[in-house]
Amino acid sequence: MATSRTLARFLGIALLLGTGLAQSCWKDTVCSGPADTAFPGPWESNIFAPSSRIVSPEFILSGQNEDILSPFPGTASLSGNGSQLVIDFGIEVGGLITLEYSTTGPGSIGIAFTEAKNWIGEWSDSSNGGFKGPDGAIYSTFATAGKGTYVMPDLSLRGGFRYMTLFLITNGTTTVDVTDISLEIGFQPTWSNLRAYQGYFHSNDELLNRIWYSGAYTIQTNSVPVNTGRQVPFVATGWANNGTLGPGDTIIVDGAKRDRAVWPGDMGIAVGTAFSSIGDLSSVKNALQTMYNNQNPTTGAFPEAGPPLLQQGSDTYHMWTMIGTYNYVLYTNDTAFLLQNWPKYLKAMDFIYDKVGFNGLLNVTGIRDWARWQQGFNNKLISLYHTLMTGANLSIWVGDAANLSTIWSARASNLQTAINTHCWDNDYGAFKDNATATKLHPQDANSMAILFDVVDSTKAQSISSKLLKNWGPIGAVSPELPGNISPFISGFEIAAHFSIGQTDRALDLIRRCWGWYINNPNGTQSTVIEGYLQNATFGYRSSRGYDYDASYVSHSHGWSSGPTASLTTYVLGLSILSPAGATWKLAPQFGDLCSVEGGFTTSLGKYQASWQLVGGGYTLNYNMPEGTTGQVILPCLSAGKFPRITVDGLPVPADMSAQIVGSGVVLKARGGSHQIVVR
Repeated sequence: MATSRTLARFLGIALLLGTGLAQSCWKDTVCSGPADTAFPGPWESNIFAPSSRIVSPEFILSGQNEDILSPFPGTASLSGNGSQLVIDFGIEVGGLITLEYSTTGPGSIGIAFTEAKNWIGEWSDSSNGGFKGPDGAIYSTFATAGKGTYVMPDLSLRGGFRYMTLFLITNGTTTVDVTDISLEIGFQPTWSNLRAYQGYFHSNDELLNRIWYSGAYTIQTNSVPVNTGRQVPFVATGWANNGTLGPGDTIIVDGAKRDRAVWPGDMGIAVGTAFSSIGDLSSVKNALQTMYNNQNPTTGAFPEAGPPLLQQGSDTYHMWTMIGTYNYVLYTNDTAFLLQNWPKYLKAMDFIYDKVGFNGLLNVTGIRDWARWQQGFNNKLISLYHTLMTGANLSIWVGDAANLSTIWSARASNLQTAINTHCWDNDYGAFKDNATATKLHPQDANSMAILFDVVDSTKAQSISSKLLKNWGPIGAVSPELPGNISPFISGFEIAAHFSIGQTDRALDLIRRCWGWYINNPNGTQSTVIEGYLQNATFGYRSSRGYDYDASYVSHSHGWSSGPTASLTTYVLGLSILSPAGATWKLAPQFGDLCSVEGGFTTSLGKYQASWQLVGGGYTLNYNMPEGTTGQVILPCLSAGKFPRITVDGLPVPADMSAQIVGSGVVLKARGGSHQIVVR
């Protein structure tokens, strides 16, 4: 009989050779994911996802100093009480382990897991609450000599780890030879081909390429079977992942290791990543639906987090469910989902807008908001502005029989005036945290004020420059969470810099923050981390003002994947403007790069673009679905000077209406395959 490792290799080879042998999906789920990548090419070498759902480790490390002892398979023997081996899978993985071994006597094999190298040992890193210490280990016990097999029970599924420690407990001189180790991947449960990405990105900067794909792979590890949430109430010892998360077969959660629950605020970043890269929006739909299913029917409030955690009381995360609805419908044109939930959406809008006070600001009464434990008129009102503006678009897409688009747009305009009147610190040149005399100028609200168009261009540039004061060598320290670097909030900051043409600043911050982690020898080197400290340690102070067990930090957290969407949207320059991409925009930003290409898919087809700097000018190629229309914004080579432009080798046609707007030339474009040369 073939070993599980042999089977895994056979399945992987069969997939790569295209023999048509279908890999199974996770247990009884239906394989509804794509069979093949939408954009085959050399950039696929950057994909971290394995080619099979059954994988083997890469290396065996010594238990003392974690040096490589051998590749796997290799000598994997435990001899005597306390002996141990460290198994390195090379990347973040997650799922169910199977061990095959032979023993010379009685004893137990302990099995412990960690995402980061810092916590290698006989105690797994923390996933079960954050304040209870490490999770401990699970054990395979044998009473006599002979061959044995251990299959991890579903309850003990480990959602995210890179390193696995095997250690021997025995009263005698027992020796154990581990003959095979395999892991059944538990994430992205409806995909038989984990490498079937529906988007891609490739540039002349290999660091940026790795960062883009680390964000994409993180989203895969965060898309999980709906019956594998963290058990609540938390177990007293160890861990348990058998909680029900929501409808369907797959759902997007906040982290691979934990919390393994739907957090709509996290989705403010994660959904854009999912769309730009892997293309899995079924997990997003199910996550949003679980929030609608658990809405308070009396007040209209959405929970802060989905079941089984089901935390309540966050005004910000309430709004992120509403914003997430907009993002999902924009990417999919799933109007059936929108219509189904529209009455609940209206109730949610009434709930949050009723908190706008006499001064026109949002009176935040929820006690659970990122990096805030105070209430009152704080800068979460910028999120309300974005909620109103995206809601206005949703109302149009749903038919707008009640003229809500006009009403909500007017409310947003009034709110914008109040924000700039009461919260702008003219002496400093950025927003205060709230409408008091506070000296706190937060990273989150100021970044979002730029990104969501709450300020004019002069204020936007001022905020952008003030945000640089928070920067250190490994990222931007968040003033509202002192001592911490939050890739979540920094994801909004890089998008803000990009959105006003500060390309070099955005690229610099990406390389500092995400570059530091992807190259960190103690990390996963394949995913993005929840947060870390400015002293370059993996500790993290929570948004509620208390300290986690440092090993509780998630090293595969979708809220930190911002560069993936931003590199596609701003550097490649490709985005959609209306549901499913019926209209689109192509506005590349060069920065210090020489060439970029990439694309994504929607129900209308493939969207693909590339640009390359050549001989004092550049060439821009794009291929969009027929029947779509777009706006191409060409960076000017000299400020205010109309460049020499050809479209498909000919002068710009009259119907493209070329004109200089700001620092670029704007063209009206149609779908199809075209080349623009600018000199």
